Amino acid sequence: MTVTQDARLVVLLSGRGTNYAALQAAANDWLGARIAGIISDRPTAPALDLAHRHGTDSVCVDRGQHPDRTTFEASLAAAIDGFESSHIVLAGFMRVLSADFVRRYHGKMINIHPSLLPRYRGLHTHQRALDAGDAEHGASVHFVTPELDGGPVISQVRMPVLPRDDAASLSERLLALEHRLLPSTMALMLQSLVELRDGELYVENKKLDHPLQLGSDLDDRGRLTERV
Repeated sequence: MTVTQDARLVVLLSGRGTNYAALQAAANDWLGARIAGIISDRPTAPALDLAHRHGTDSVCVDRGQHPDRTTFEASLAAAIDGFESSHIVLAGFMRVLSADFVRRYHGKMINIHPSLLPRYRGLHTHQRALDAGDAEHGASVHFVTPELDGGPVISQVRMPVLPRDDAASLSERLLALEHRLLPSTMALMLQSLVELRDGELYVENKKLDHPLQLGSDLDDRGRLTERV
């Protein structure tokens, strides 16, 4: 795997930071990049303590301390730029970002979302999958665009919905798969194999007509199968 030696990631989050922890474990082992820092919009986010234990720099840009979205996003951009990151990862960041902010980081910002996009953008995805009677559920990694959870989907992981499942069990089972999907997708991106061109996804200079599926198109370390 060939990865840019100065690849630096910044992770935006609002809660526990379990996907950050999965990225950090990969960075410590095989990912070939380092997490320059994390940014939370909540001063009580458990992820801030988690980052401290990992020795990762952290910044809190408290939404409650800013009078409006414009000033909040100005502070958020300053924090991101201060880490001089090559990629920005939204991992449970519970703020809707403005179109201008998203365009500022066009092609550099990805998000992990707990559904098989384009199904169930927004919140309460596990219950919505159950209410719809879906046979399978999953998670998606996509480029962030001005449309909420509407950017081109790079990769997905799928799992069956079991008869005994409720929203809590779906969430718990899916989270373990998210912890594989996010580092794998980040590894693929760090190899410069993924590009966003005019709103379309290209992998190895080929237009992608379906999201890469973890386990069939993409392995756990971001390597493509021969048939992609």
